[in-house]
Amino acid sequence: MRTLIATAFVSLDGVIEGPGGEPGYRNSGWTFKDIAFDEAAYEMKGREQSEATAMLLGRVSYQAFSPVWPDMTEEFADYNAMPKYVVSTTLKDEDLVSNWGETSILRSLDDVAALKETEGGPISIHGSATLNRNLSDAGLIDRYHLLVFPVLLGAGKRLFSDTDKDKQNLALTESESYGNGIQKLVYDVVR
Repeated sequence: MRTLIATAFVSLDGVIEGPGGEPGYRNSGWTFKDIAFDEAAYEMKGREQSEATAMLLGRVSYQAFSPVWPDMTEEFADYNAMPKYVVSTTLKDEDLVSNWGETSILRSLDDVAALKETEGGPISIHGSATLNRNLSDAGLIDRYHLLVFPVLLGAGKRLFSDTDKDKQNLALTESESYGNGIQKLVYDVVR
């Protein structure tokens, strides 16, 4: 069974929207504004890229990343080479870009559950706020890789839903604090 890993830049109040400067969000680019760069804080992102064997995205994140990431050959070489899976009920094969490697469309959370049952290594989820919330609510996420930034953003898409559900325990497997206030938190979902 493959491990499904949600990886996110998240504000202290749980917002994951627009961390890199994506248009349309009031606080877009919040990970880079007024926070000193500390290379050590991003070590986990490089490790994720080398350890993951596939990438899972929602439609909105796929449409935001696919025009940009294929040209970022130095920064995202491993991500660009690995298979990608897009969860969407509306995306068509002809909507997929041709220069970003093998990409498959999954139509449901059941398809994601079936993908987890296949042979292979970890699958990382990037961006995809709605997909993350739905996968979490369905009990399909196995691990969280979070870089928590010392900011409060108020409104914005959140990593976790507000669905009324049973408590889910997490086991902290890795943590570190950095001088710029960023916290690295890695949690395994306890089943």
